Amino acid sequence: MSKNTKINMNNIIMLAVVFGALSGALTTYYITSVQTPSQEDLIKSHYDTETAVLVSPHGLRKRLGDGTTVLVDVRSQEEYEEEHITGALNVPAYRDRDHSDYGAVERIATSFAEIKADNPNKDIIIYCYSMPCMTGRKVGKMLADRGIFVKELGIGWNEWRYFWTLWNHAHEWNITKPEDFITSGPEPGEMLIETGSGCPIEGDFGC
Repeated sequence: MSKNTKINMNNIIMLAVVFGALSGALTTYYITSVQTPSQEDLIKSHYDTETAVLVSPHGLRKRLGDGTTVLVDVRSQEEYEEEHITGALNVPAYRDRDHSDYGAVERIATSFAEIKADNPNKDIIIYCYSMPCMTGRKVGKMLADRGIFVKELGIGWNEWRYFWTLWNHAHEWNITKPEDFITSGPEPGEMLIETGSGCPIEGDFGC
């Protein structure tokens, strides 16, 4: 092999190494830039999720009984029969007030599938014990994994029953009371008072 041929081969090898290194660097940069969301992306994703999943309790209160939503209480049957939000169905994720029933996945999923089938084009909204309660979230994720999509009430039973002024507007505190929106017994119950016609605040930022 001549000297010139050896030089050309060395140049080719060097170019191949440089090209490979550049390609690897560019590929790494592309993958990193695509897979690592910016802070703005994360903020947008957060609010997209919040507004898609959470339901305003004030807005829901104004719509109770209008037939546009189905509310589902996932507390135990025992607690549901003591008191629940009027109109709510019960699909318990607890055997009793002290023991969860998270293992009853098929029963819970089947019940929600039947509710969805019986109520096409209606939002299914779940609630559990309180705002920090994870039961509703866990049930919601389990259902989503099975292609059943539900929303979550922004508060739980405790806030609805015992902290009425926490989430209702101040001018409503003396003209509404939780007892008018609560039912006891095994049946969902029906609203006996006029609840209004949805959120009273107009525009995209209402309720």
